Amino acid sequence: MFDYLLRGGHIVDGTGLPWFTADLAILGDRIAAIGHLSQAEARTILDVTGLVVSPGFVDTHVHGDLALLVDPDHEPAIRQGVTTYVLGQDGVAFAPASDTTLEYMRRYTAGFNGNFPTPELRWHSVAEFLQLFHRRCALNVCTLVPNGNLRMEVLGLDPRPATPGELEQMRCLLRSGLEEGAVGLSSGLDYVPSLYADVRELSSLCEVLTDYGGIYVTHMRGYTPEKAPGALEEVFAIGRHAGCPVHVSHFNCLARQTLPLLEAARRQNIDITFDLYCYLYGSTIVAMLTLPAELLAGGIDATCERLQRPEIRRQLETAFAQPRFPIETIRLSSLPHPEWRQYEGCLLVEACRQAYRLETPPTLRQLVDFTCDLLIATELAAGCVIRHFAQRQEQDILELMRSPWMMAGSDGIFVGSHPHPRGFGCFARYLGHHVRHNHWTLEEAVSKCAWHGARRFGLALRGQIREGWFADLAVFDPITLTDHATYDHGTALATGMHHVFVNGEPVLLHGQRTGARPGRALRRGQR
Repeated sequence: MFDYLLRGGHIVDGTGLPWFTADLAILGDRIAAIGHLSQAEARTILDVTGLVVSPGFVDTHVHGDLALLVDPDHEPAIRQGVTTYVLGQDGVAFAPASDTTLEYMRRYTAGFNGNFPTPELRWHSVAEFLQLFHRRCALNVCTLVPNGNLRMEVLGLDPRPATPGELEQMRCLLRSGLEEGAVGLSSGLDYVPSLYADVRELSSLCEVLTDYGGIYVTHMRGYTPEKAPGALEEVFAIGRHAGCPVHVSHFNCLARQTLPLLEAARRQNIDITFDLYCYLYGSTIVAMLTLPAELLAGGIDATCERLQRPEIRRQLETAFAQPRFPIETIRLSSLPHPEWRQYEGCLLVEACRQAYRLETPPTLRQLVDFTCDLLIATELAAGCVIRHFAQRQEQDILELMRSPWMMAGSDGIFVGSHPHPRGFGCFARYLGHHVRHNHWTLEEAVSKCAWHGARRFGLALRGQIREGWFADLAVFDPITLTDHATYDHGTALATGMHHVFVNGEPVLLHGQRTGARPGRALRRGQR
């Protein structure tokens, strides 16, 4: 007798092949049978006629590390059919980490990772971190080793290149993390201290990956038309030297400029892929957008001290006059300070105008003073949503979506009252809006939301519907699956998902949460 029998669904198996009608049986944590099972018996039988039965989706880039620990039921993911998170992103995350490194990463990344309190949980190693999720949350997790953590453990916040001895220490820490189950290495070359890593350091670390089949995942040094070609060449150089697969996070680039570069790299046997969310606006921390890298040296307290100096504020007027990103589009999403939280959801310029009770737009000096005071009050943890850059259009998203090297990743952020909608809506938007508008076929959408990511990150027996594979499944109505999260209401949950199974257990049944937490800590290649 089977545990569950799903009758009459449209099976979209993740391979990209056309859907077919069949029954699907679950026994334990596996898919036990697929086919005509009219005589089969099961403890629970679900009629899924007319619904799509697909593999559960893999979010290949998401900032759910601490959010999932404090919200283990995590409806934003489950309501979209996401059954696995890839954590440890952008080179600045939470394991491996000494107490000093963890305190820094908690404070520095609070604007996008959220400094959620976890007083009863302690960890240092990758193994200890992964164990915190195992059978304790509603979805599976795997993790990358962040390059910034390795640097913190060995060099602290020193901005210099690593010595050969220090580099060997980082290689040893990376090797330990991979042996404990990490699926690869991440870097965030806009974030302190990962931004201090050079090609030599990253290539040397990536050599370690080749012994474990791991992948190098990078928030590269720039995505604008001016910076993307050079940033990509750095990624290619690392892959070429180390011989490992390389992957670019949240590929917010001009399609016509960058896709030919990827194609040329692959012709040179560089195994390059990327993930993408389907929005023209991004989300990050205000400090990264508004402060030159040299002001961030030495950590949060040192930066806040500098921002109080009048001469530094005068210097920042020049930076604000020629910003890296359009400052007028910065919308404050998360301000973890009681006196400043009132400005969440406001444009930075509008918040400044309100604070100074101005009837006209603020001057450059007023905007600099307001921003510095905001960053000091929030200890650089102010989060924001921002337009990528003016040249990038919806057509770029569609062209990148069609690339064979693309896979889905929400870059979801779960902090503040006005988060970017991608964490609550990206996968539902891919499977709903973009499929119904014929930007993808349903089969392409499922493959790029499930199998492509599972295969790329070495998640064995996941990402496809096959007998003997793990029963991570999403059952949904392709006509009604809809994302509702917007820039004004970023926490609105998706609708249209009927059932979701994780390791054979339903976490969503008939559209209702079951309370089950069968998620597992996944290790590369683990069966």
